[in-house]
Amino acid sequence: MGLSFVSRRALAVGAMVAAGALGLSACGSGEPTTASPSGGTSADAGAGASAPAASGVKLVKPGKITTCTSLPYPPFQAADNTGKVVGFDVDMVDLAAKKLGVTQEIVDVKFDVIKSGAALNGGTCDIAAAGMTITDERKANLDFASPYFDEVLGILGKKGAGVKSLDDVKAKGLKLGVQTGTTSLDLAKEKGLAATEFDDAGKQVLALQSGQVDVVLQDLPVVNDWLKTKTAISDKFELGDTIVSGNQYGFAVKKGGNPELLKAVNEALAEGIADGTWAASYKKWIGSDPVSTPAPK
Repeated sequence: MGLSFVSRRALAVGAMVAAGALGLSACGSGEPTTASPSGGTSADAGAGASAPAASGVKLVKPGKITTCTSLPYPPFQAADNTGKVVGFDVDMVDLAAKKLGVTQEIVDVKFDVIKSGAALNGGTCDIAAAGMTITDERKANLDFASPYFDEVLGILGKKGAGVKSLDDVKAKGLKLGVQTGTTSLDLAKEKGLAATEFDDAGKQVLALQSGQVDVVLQDLPVVNDWLKTKTAISDKFELGDTIVSGNQYGFAVKKGGNPELLKAVNEALAEGIADGTWAASYKKWIGSDPVSTPAPK
């Protein structure tokens, strides 16, 4: 079940390798909205009773696996220039959707609503996929599938400012920006830093560009995507330290409420790893070959 396939070198290289550019969209700050991978919209995904898929797995909406995420979060999920939501997490959940004989629909909500279990408990969605780190606190509210990605954090600051670490941020009295409810916030608190919180990664990077904060701490693949796809970021900002937390990402379902779906997700991930689909998607979105593959539960 352990993972060791996202190294600092692989992810740093990922910042310089073309991997399918994603645009940041301004969303995630209001009431839940839905955006299907085809870019369409629909009514509240929580409406109606759970409906079984062809496999007998209970789903919020017939014929669909509804995914809660917090947009934008490239390269895991973000809208492309056509409005279609794409990314590594989208590809992985699509594997489960294919296994169940359904299609995936994506619902954009605040990350706090996802990690607390409220979105799943309220019937807004069937599964949470948001580049979400597995923690003991979140396990109390969610049932996690097998880990599929190692967490590495990155510090992004102005070029030439000499800011490499969180200790530098503290010593220089700089303003740090983090995403609300994330392990980046937890780490900032551990370091005694009073960080400014933002609802989503899009608002976080805009705050950096506008000077509202001096430095941001975010998951490294997201930072690398900013550097790769946004000239305004790569021209003025640079990556400092990378922090290997030892944590891992996982998809989640309602606590105690959907063991059949959890089983299907685990099986789909295991099959995708075995047949090379996971590695191909990893290279496409992260920008480098994985150094190893995850071991399923």
